[in-house]
Amino acid sequence: MARIAGIDLPRDKRVDIGLTRIYGIGRKLSDEVLSKAEVKPETRVKDLSEQEVSRIAGVIQREHVVEGDLRRQVQMNIKRLMDIGCYRGLRHRKGLPVRGQRTHTNARTRKGPRRGIGGKKK
Repeated sequence: MARIAGIDLPRDKRVDIGLTRIYGIGRKLSDEVLSKAEVKPETRVKDLSEQEVSRIAGVIQREHVVEGDLRRQVQMNIKRLMDIGCYRGLRHRKGLPVRGQRTHTNARTRKGPRRGIGGKKK
């Protein structure tokens, strides 16, 4: 079982897809890491040797911020916005969409389930 950055990679997937399980690594970054580590992307995770796993882990550790450090960095950025009281920080604080989406009808993911308005009888 290949364990990189504290994450167990799925054994039966290709390495380029398996690396995307790590928070902060997508398809493009996965391909870059594999090319720097000189590992073929079509290799299955279960077929990786210990040297290949250590090379991949080394490249990720040296050059990229992933998992816990990246999550902490994102949370600190959001907290900073909230502390300085800018528009985006206020939207985060109120639990509303931050990037200019409409809220009259949509935004249910961000706002949560609807709260009914009581007393609608005639």
